[in-house]
Formats: sequence, C-alpha cells, structure tokens
Amino acid sequence: MIKKQGKGVSRKEFIKKSLLGTAALSGLTAACASGTGEKGPNIQTKKKYRWTLLTTWPPNFPVVGEGANLFAKWVQEMSDGQMEIKVYGGGELVPAFECFDAVSSGTADMAHGASYYWTGKAPSAAFFCAVPFGMNAQQMNAWMYSGGGLELWREVYAQFNLTCFPSGNTGVQMAGWFNKEINTIDDFKGLKMRIPGLGGKVVDEAGGSALSTPGAEIYTNLERGVIDATEWIGPYHDYKMGFHQIAKYYYAPGWHEPGPVLELMINKSKFENLPLNLQAIIEACAYRFNLWSLSEFETQNSVYLKKIQEEADVSVRKLSDDTLKSLYSITQQVISDLTASDPSSKKVYTSFSAFQKQVTDWSEWSEKAYYDVFNKL
Repeated sequence: MIKKQGKGVSRKEFIKKSLLGTAALSGLTAACASGTGEKGPNIQTKKKYRWTLLTTWPPNFPVVGEGANLFAKWVQEMSDGQMEIKVYGGGELVPAFECFDAVSSGTADMAHGASYYWTGKAPSAAFFCAVPFGMNAQQMNAWMYSGGGLELWREVYAQFNLTCFPSGNTGVQMAGWFNKEINTIDDFKGLKMRIPGLGGKVVDEAGGSALSTPGAEIYTNLERGVIDATEWIGPYHDYKMGFHQIAKYYYAPGWHEPGPVLELMINKSKFENLPLNLQAIIEACAYRFNLWSLSEFETQNSVYLKKIQEEADVSVRKLSDDTLKSLYSITQQVISDLTASDPSSKKVYTSFSAFQKQVTDWSEWSEKAYYDVFNKL
C-alpha cells in the first residue's frame, strides 16, 4: 500500500519517480545503441560522414570516372545517407598523380586510379595492376580474392597508411596507337611512347623512351609530336579520346596490360575508424564497381572497335609473333632485375607467378580448350 504524504511516498510522487527512472533507462539504452555510451558498440551510430574521392581520371570520364560517381551513389543509397562521397576528377582538387600522397596523409579520404602509377613509392605496386604477359581479368580477380593477392597488396600499402580494394578492370587492352609501323622489335628504338608501369620499362629496354602522363594530356602530346605513340585502354575510350583522328596505326594485342586491375585506395586510419556497417558497404560497392566496369568495357569496346574500323582512316593490325616474343623476353629480364633489387617485389611476384602457372594449367582444359573448339566451328 502506498502511504500518504508525510508518512511515506504519495502515489503522485511514486508515479513521477517511476517515469523519471524509465526515461533515464531509455536514455542509457539509446546511448549504448548509438555508440555514445562508454561501452556501447558504434556499429549502429547515425553519425554522418562526408568524404572526398579523388580520381586520376578526367572528370566524369567514361566508365572509370562514371564508375567513381556510381560508387559514391551506391554508398549513399546503401547507407541511407549516412555516408556521402564527393568525387573529384584528376586536377580538380589535386593533380592526378598526387592522389596517393593526398590519401596517405589524410588530406583526402579515398582515391580511384591504378596502382602502377605509384611504383616510384612502392615498386611492387605494379604487380597489383598489370604485368606484361600476365593474367587476364578473370585470373587477376581469382588471384586477388582467392589466391592471396589482395592480402599482399594491403601489406604493401599499409606502410603508407593505406588500404585498398579492386575496383574495376578494363579487360585485355589494345597495344596502342602509333604513327609509324611496328614490324619488328627494332621499330621500338627511339620511339617516344606514353606507357606506364612495367610495360614502360620494357619499352625503355627495347630502345624506346616511355613516359607516364595523365590521360587528360595524351591527345595534345600525341598531336604535337611530344610522343610518337600511346597506349590507353581500348576502342571505346580511344575513340572518345579522338586518337583515331591523329594516329595512323592501331595495334593489338595489349601484351603490356592483359587484365589491369583498377584500385580504390582509402586512408587506412579513417577506414578502420568507420562503423562496421559502413566498412561493409564500401567493400560491397567496390565489388559492384569491379564487376560493372569490366562488363561495360567488354560491351562498349566491341561496339567501338567496329566504329573505328568503319569510320577512321586507320590501319588496325596485330603485332607480329616475333615482335611479341622479343617483348616477352625483355619482360622476363625486367621482372628479374626488379625482383632481384626489391624484396617486396620478389615476394609479390613469387605469389603472382605461381598462381599464374596454376590457373594457366587449368585454362588449358577450360577456357583455351573451349576456344580451340569454338574457332574451328
């Protein structure tokens, strides 16, 4: 029985204190759920995140730039607006090739590009994008996701306070645009060519001069004769860039980049401080970006190769078998020199080459066996 005022607690006071206690308990529960309590998990926090995403590509560039925009859109949708990402093309916020330092230092949160742009900082970074006469897109994805490649990549990047995700692949590229015929390996002597990564080192060893320049500068350099040749991506982008208007010869195959992986690199400290739900959303969207971009490249390249052949006064050719054999031989020497001088490159390439042999042996009974039959039909 509740006693009257003066002898105990009145019914009115009892109800008041009960309501206050309930409110306090509800507040504590809410604080724990939102991560504001001392021991509460932060996974359910509704804190808003506003991040920047730099790219090495021109603003809104087809597929790769568009893909970065889509990635930001997907993250915002999946997080119900908890994370918003502002995308900047190369040169809009920082120069295209300063993305690595900007994200590493925390000036920017994330960037999209290609790891072989950063070989001056980490020589082994080249292996996570494209290796001349290496693996195709399907095989690179297998190495990354199931063969230990991604773990090695993150190990290399961790020293720069970065983490990373595969986020795109162009598929097998073209060998490039040339203003002179390439009939033998000797035709590379004296050639000034825009080609980054390990492919560029091969061109150097073949007697040429390799340059690594942002995509936005290639057309002007080729038109003005600053370079004699350039590789870029494939028919879709090459047509959009207008190379068919200023170059005479278009060669295949893309020996230098048979399956180049594009990257989403993120400031490691910032990523690890995100709620777990946002970390998972970023990872899921990177997977989506990876699949979407390869699908788009395959579709558009098949359309635009035909347009180049029908519309342009360009000779579309294949490099000779002897030229490719010479390029392969030089590639082996370049990789041998690199792995001998850089322990990280040796470790990464040991994994890469072992996986390539394994998956190539399998392809003899799968992909290659199928196409051998198909081509005879």
